[in-house]
Amino acid sequence: MEDSFSIDVYFKGNEYSFEARLATVGYTHKFYIVISGVEVTFEPDEERNYRALLNTSEQSSMKAVDIELIKAVGEKIQSIRQ
Repeated sequence: MEDSFSIDVYFKGNEYSFEARLATVGYTHKFYIVISGVEVTFEPDEERNYRALLNTSEQSSMKAVDIELIKAVGEKIQSIRQ
């Protein structure tokens, strides 16, 4: 089952809006979000915090991805869950 929605993140004085997909996978869930042209997967870890996984086949695009922006999106997801 998948649901799509928008995640708004305020980062470095700008507001970003990302399309997100939420997929239920077995007993857990994952968020799929495209950030700067790279699909980032957020999934809960053992401590119920979200970790970001980047597709390594898109290495040429990874230079354009701001790691701090990925962290901000993860924090926004965490705040939604609480």
